Amino acid sequence: MAITKSAKKAISSSARKRVFNERRKRSEKEARKGLTELLVSGKIDEARSLLPKAYKAIDKAAKRGIIKKNTAARKKSRLVAAIKRADK
Repeated sequence: MAITKSAKKAISSSARKRVFNERRKRSEKEARKGLTELLVSGKIDEARSLLPKAYKAIDKAAKRGIIKKNTAARKKSRLVAAIKRADK
């Protein structure tokens, strides 16, 4: 348990930041999942139109440090590769 005043403040700010981080991570995951579900169902044009939204969510998560930059690049690359595979 926190004893000092600054430690108590750190706990509350950490809890507040956790909410924002979880929200950002969830939106990134939902964007990727929605895109892959469209690809599985064969709706390639809709998946292509959803790609910028997924990119935005991934980039924002990387910007805030929720995921690392290389992880963001890998996820974006895999989304594009999945679209290209489905297009064939």
